[in-house]
Amino acid sequence: MKSETVVDPRTDRKFYLDYADEPSTFILNLHGGGSAGVWQRGYFPAHDFADAYGLVVAAPTALTDTPMRFWAADADDEHLRNVCDMVLGRFDVASFWLAGHSQGGMTSRRLLGTPYFADRVDGFISLSGGRFGQAPMADDFGPPRPPGSERPPFARRGFEPPPLPSAELSFIYATGEHEIKELPSTSPWAERYGAAAREQLPDVVDTEPGQVYDSRWETFKPSWGREARPGSAQIFVYPNAKDGRVIADIVRLDKGHTEGLEPKITEAIIKMIVGAPGGKARETIGASSRD
Repeated sequence: MKSETVVDPRTDRKFYLDYADEPSTFILNLHGGGSAGVWQRGYFPAHDFADAYGLVVAAPTALTDTPMRFWAADADDEHLRNVCDMVLGRFDVASFWLAGHSQGGMTSRRLLGTPYFADRVDGFISLSGGRFGQAPMADDFGPPRPPGSERPPFARRGFEPPPLPSAELSFIYATGEHEIKELPSTSPWAERYGAAAREQLPDVVDTEPGQVYDSRWETFKPSWGREARPGSAQIFVYPNAKDGRVIADIVRLDKGHTEGLEPKITEAIIKMIVGAPGGKARETIGASSRD
């Protein structure tokens, strides 16, 4: 694997780039609110499998940092398109996936509503960033906060997730057991593609911990996450989807929102990604239109 810090010449912003000698799958790896590209590389360490599965992984950092760092359309969308243009122009990849943790997942979902990404992206892995067919959040979801302080909007009654994107793509949702009340047994995304009823695969058991966790707090809260540690993950798939689309839900047992993914479950996700159909990015190489 080769690693570089690359400069976007149009915005003078840097991003991490990790790649195999001849990558065939591109993953744009977006961090969550209050985080950065370097942390996201540890949270979802797809780049560790670049050589084994032919990956190129870009991990940029959001510009806005008040009161915390977060992705914003006016500040970041141009840069994210530039990153993709640079990668897609440099490497002959057959498949392009968005991966986003928390607010990075919500940003990925928003990007899928824009022509640039809808035309190019073959799949989306939402890492605790919202499910197509919402999984209700735990009542106490959110970082530790003083007693009586306002709950975040995603934990308030009546919060509505955005509509499903119209883009054609595979979809994988991964969550910590403690950050949701329950995982729905059906999926509107599976219904769209005429998939069969969900099936549970054997659990993935990790004996090694993930690489990062949210260490900013004096006390841990299960829904937000504890220290990084080994664990098991349940995998549910919706088989026989139209066009071979991959549709799956993953629940990491006894985990919350912020523990970094362990190596074996990361690899299991990568296997799903590289096994899904691609080709949209190649069809749009050279396209000049942008939203």
